[in-house]
Formats: sequence, C-alpha cells, structure tokens
Amino acid sequence: MHQDPYQLDKHLIRESFDRAAPHYDEVAVLQQEIGQRLLERLDLIKLEPKRVLDVGAGTGILSNALCKRYKGCEVIALDLAPAMLKLAHQRQGMVNRWFGKQRFVCGDAEQLPLADNCLDMVFSNFAIQWCSNLDLAFSEFQRVLKPGGLLLFTTFGPDTLKELRQAWQAVDDIIHVNTFIDMHDIGDAMLRAKLADPVMDTERLTLTYQDGMGIMRDLKAMGAHNVTSGRNHGLTGKQKLKQMLGAYDQFRNSDGQLPATYEVVYGHAWGSDAKPEQHHEDGAVHVPLSQIKRG
Repeated sequence: MHQDPYQLDKHLIRESFDRAAPHYDEVAVLQQEIGQRLLERLDLIKLEPKRVLDVGAGTGILSNALCKRYKGCEVIALDLAPAMLKLAHQRQGMVNRWFGKQRFVCGDAEQLPLADNCLDMVFSNFAIQWCSNLDLAFSEFQRVLKPGGLLLFTTFGPDTLKELRQAWQAVDDIIHVNTFIDMHDIGDAMLRAKLADPVMDTERLTLTYQDGMGIMRDLKAMGAHNVTSGRNHGLTGKQKLKQMLGAYDQFRNSDGQLPATYEVVYGHAWGSDAKPEQHHEDGAVHVPLSQIKRG
C-alpha cells in the first residue's frame, strides 16, 4: 500500500522531542507566549475542574500553571516524549512531589490511557499538530471528557512557516516542512467527534531572524523539524541548503531581517452526552485514574 507522504512518523516525533528536551525552554519562545494567552482564556470561563489533562505537556510549564490556578485540582501531564516528562517532574518542588496532585503519563493523544468520562478539562498547547489522525484525537478527548467538560487547545494553521516552505519549493519537490490543517477542517473534525459548540479563531505572529540558518536551528532545537513520511531520509546536500537559503532571502524585510510566519489556531469545545464510536485497535486498554501513580 502506498504511504501518504504527509503522514507523521510518531517514532521520529518522540525521538525529536526527547533530543530537544534539555534546551527546549530556551528556544520555545512562541510556545510559551501562546501558552500564556491560552491560560488567559480560562479567565473568561467559569469552571472549577477537579481533574485536568494537559496534552503535550512538554517540560511542564503549563501543567504547573494549571495546578496553581485550580487549587486542589488533579493535573495529569501527558506527553509522547519521556525526556520531556522527566523535566516536567523535576520542575515540581519537593512538597508538591510528595503531596501534590500532579501526575505524569507518557502516552499518545490518539490513544489516551484514561477511563471514559473522567476529566473536567482537556488542555493542550501546540500538540495536536503532531497527531496522525485528528478525528481519532478529538474522539479520544470527547471520550475522556465528562459531559460539559471543556476542551481548550492551540495548534498551527497552514500558513505556518510559509516562507520556509516556499523557499524549499524553489529547490526541489521533496517535502521539507510539516503541513498543518486548516481551521475549518479542525472544526469539522470536532463536530464529527460529537464535541459540542466548537469555536475557532486564528492569529498570525512573525518571528524574525538574521539568517535562514537561525530558523533551521530553532526548529531543530524545538524538535519541530520535518517528521513526515515524505521527507528526505538522507542528508540534505550543502548545495541544496545554499539554494534554499538564497530563495529565502527574497522575504528579507526593510530591517534586513528574515520573517518566519506562524499561524496560531485557537479552539475550544465541550464534552457532550453523545459518545463517538470507539476507534481503538483490538487490545487497547483504558486505565482508570485510580491506577495512575503519583509523580
């Protein structure tokens, strides 16, 4: 069977973020800024959750913030990369390690190791773009949310890294940059998963760099480089890289800086009584929260 060249490689994603973990917070400026904006959206929502899942928790900055916002709330930090979760665990103070209600689970958003109807909120900052099957991820969020529970997330839209994508297209036809799903398609996927009252909006932010290699270095340091099946599996030659950097130069602004555009998609919806069909392969196990050990 022919493999979709845009299909994401989950093993590569895990390896990339494991390698990126030690220096991730130093370069993930955009992720941290948008994470704070996502937290601020909670100011507008009257909700006192008892259990929250942070999907794609990374190094635990937002999981910690959720613990502080909702005193006594059980916050489950879930990430695909064990090295990220290790740092999230270390971020806790000693008192919280022994007496806090934060938990750490290494797992996949498309196959959550959690029981049905067990969460008051699913919170996710820049994680669902790494899902191979968005319908499956949203079905999982709907499954674990209680009716009336909140889903709040961010992801990247298709204009993200458009300059880098266009620069590579001037060199060859190989996929060099991850592709991202349009806001309207994300909303449709939420409706298919039976999530209630989905709301979407977007904003565009631009980071600037002195040179194209600075962009490439940041993407690699964040673990956010190309992880599609259609990527070049060998080394990119120096000549092709030089061509790409030359093509990128056309975007240099009046200040002499190179832009990197990010389209940020915000979404929220609510858990409903209408549960989606189960998409798990045979043998998948849903683990009750009572069996998840303390961090």
